Amino acid sequence: LWHRVERSHGASSRGQSIRAYWAAVRNTDYGHILENVVYFELLRRGYDVTIGKSDKLEIDFIATKYDEKLYIQVSASVMDENVKTRELRPLLTTQDAYPKLILTMDRLLYNDLDGVKIINIIDFLLNK
Repeated sequence: LWHRVERSHGASSRGQSIRAYWAAVRNTDYGHILENVVYFELLRRGYDVTIGKSDKLEIDFIATKYDEKLYIQVSASVMDENVKTRELRPLLTTQDAYPKLILTMDRLLYNDLDGVKIINIIDFLLNK
């Protein structure tokens, strides 16, 4: 994650640059960062990766390799009921039996919602 920090020569403007940097870090959209990490991991594992769209719904990744297919949603957290519903909806509308996953930073007590596996993203990256 790179942030553009302007060089300055005065102590006052240097302090403002540091504040601006930490404000940017605090407001970072971790969902998009996690999507990039998952995308490159899927490529590393040899999958062809596309985005799935149907009407107004979108699946973050459809990963295919030979006769294998994965439908994957990535979300920093699904603790909020609205977010959980938003992430589940496109996966539940697919009409085949290929695995459907939600990758999240959460560590939940359950790992399945209506046939959709909920997996901690670190566990996914470590192949657990």
